[in-house]
Amino acid sequence: MSIDSLLDALQAMSVWEVVAVLLGIAYLLLVVRESLWCWYAAFGSTAIFLYIFWDVGLVMESGLQVYYLAMAVYGWWQWQHGSGEAGELEITRWNPTRHVLAIGLVLSAAAISGLLLAKYTGAALPFLDSFTTWGSILTTWMVARKVLENWLYWLVIDSVSIYLYLDRGLYLTALLFMVYLVIVVFGYRKWLHHYRMQSS
Repeated sequence: MSIDSLLDALQAMSVWEVVAVLLGIAYLLLVVRESLWCWYAAFGSTAIFLYIFWDVGLVMESGLQVYYLAMAVYGWWQWQHGSGEAGELEITRWNPTRHVLAIGLVLSAAAISGLLLAKYTGAALPFLDSFTTWGSILTTWMVARKVLENWLYWLVIDSVSIYLYLDRGLYLTALLFMVYLVIVVFGYRKWLHHYRMQSS
């Protein structure tokens, strides 16, 4: 892609995509800080992306946004009424067996829904769309439960998502996910430090 075509694409982006991206960045930065406000940003960003993804034919991604809306409410409640001494949910870790099961379930669900989408719909990139969708379903739940390794899962999912969005012409959204990759590294380090502090 040339610089000119990228500039043309950036100029063609809607105001709504810009707002969704800004709220998405705010969401992740607030997650790093373990701020309850992250869930408000998540709800707003998700509502906008629900329409955007449907409009460009990413069926699974648009369906994922419905789940994100529910998880924004669930995450808000979990973080506020968690199991810590002060009512705040503490960071936890999963054992290797749980990770193997989780990854196996994501890959199996992605293969099945990818086949169904390829056969019965005109969905774009059905297998990649399915992988990012099922991976995001699991990983968002991990965030809501404050599972430390969620950050490592996001590294993989966000990397695949960048390709998906570039293919669909959602250049600002792809840029958002590139920013996410940087924030994810800092988020993992910050949560790991907090986890070690709370475990000592």
